[in-house]
Amino acid sequence: MFRTLMRAKIHGATLTETNLNYSGSLTLDAGLMEQLDMLPHEQVQVLNLNNGSRLITYLIAGEKGSGVVALNGAAARLGQPGDKVLLVTYATMSEAEAREFRPKVALVDERNRVVEFLEDAAMAQSGPRP
Repeated sequence: MFRTLMRAKIHGATLTETNLNYSGSLTLDAGLMEQLDMLPHEQVQVLNLNNGSRLITYLIAGEKGSGVVALNGAAARLGQPGDKVLLVTYATMSEAEAREFRPKVALVDERNRVVEFLEDAAMAQSGPRP
């Protein structure tokens, strides 16, 4: 049997822009992608905390260090700059791999810079540690 698990998550990112007249995707700071081992064209789920929308698209690397998190194409209708979002990638793995796997989870600040990596993904549900 195979299971699909959360592989990486950016918690609390801020949308920096929307580009309706652009082919669909999510542009993400290449530095964030590197830190969370996310690849260009990798599938990503975007969960908008402001309006409840959920969408699946793919990643495009933005300028490293820019903090860009941009919804492009039709997805641009599902958010606006300033919205808080969760960005989640998944992986399918064997039962044995799934039981040992630990996802990468990062909390980011208002400029989309990593402020903390969570060792236990379950902790992401309660927010930053005191």
